Amino acid sequence: MTVDAKSQNLVLRLWFLMHRDYRLLVNCEDQMYGEEGLTMEQFSVLATIKYIGSPVRPTDIARWMGRSPNSVSMLVDRMVKADLVRRTRDRIDRREVHVVATSKGEKALKLAIPASWEFIQKIMLPLSEADRRTFVRLLEALRYETLNYLNPGEDIEAMVVNDDKSHAKMMERLFHDAVLSTRQAKRQGGKKKL
Repeated sequence: MTVDAKSQNLVLRLWFLMHRDYRLLVNCEDQMYGEEGLTMEQFSVLATIKYIGSPVRPTDIARWMGRSPNSVSMLVDRMVKADLVRRTRDRIDRREVHVVATSKGEKALKLAIPASWEFIQKIMLPLSEADRRTFVRLLEALRYETLNYLNPGEDIEAMVVNDDKSHAKMMERLFHDAVLSTRQAKRQGGKKKL
């Protein structure tokens, strides 16, 4: 086998592994969130609503999740039927629709956050700190190229910076809530034993 053929095989193997591992992660998250009556996508919508802050439009959710507005609209339809979210009209501009979590949705999210954090820690455990930093750099390079492909002529650097800032804030708040929920659960568990 020639060097070029080996290189091409490696590229195809990486491509296959990225897709396969993404599907495996989604399946794991669906199973984990399923214990709280959610799918991975529903968890993502609820987390987006909580961490972006109100008012949240379906287009905001779509942008945050990297999905099409149409697919998010269909997902929100199903979540409305499941009483996880509701739609409200803007009081000033009646054409604008906002998505708000119901008490059932908020409760499911609150219960799912600690499990999510535990899952993330468990899956990332085999990677050293250096491996994690390398993995982040590699994924960022791939994200840059895919954004460039999807948005030719756009300022990709600005897109990445804005995306990173908003997602970093969400991750900080999610981590804070996960740690807080875990501590509260441990305290409640300790009180039950007394």
